[in-house]
Amino acid sequence: MLGLVSGFDWDAGNTENCQKHGLTIEEVELLFRASIDVFPDVDHSRTETRFFGIGRTSTGRHVFVAFTLRTKDGGRVIRPISARFMHAKEVTHYAAEIARRKN
Repeated sequence: MLGLVSGFDWDAGNTENCQKHGLTIEEVELLFRASIDVFPDVDHSRTETRFFGIGRTSTGRHVFVAFTLRTKDGGRVIRPISARFMHAKEVTHYAAEIARRKN
């Protein structure tokens, strides 16, 4: 779904949104380079198409990341909006949703 992307779009705003939840830029970028399940974020797609992804850090912690895709310098980039660690109930909910989608 993400297709080819040439990188990430970071600035002070989205960096702070991710770091205030305990995630580094490197951890967020690694989610996309590893395996991430992507869902449309219809509720927040008013001015641009947004998505959210569910992935795991290298230490196995589940992460929820909201993002959009943009064109920058002629390439397609991922612009993380916010990222945070997930609660146990969310992990259970999305694990069931991911399994349902794969069947």
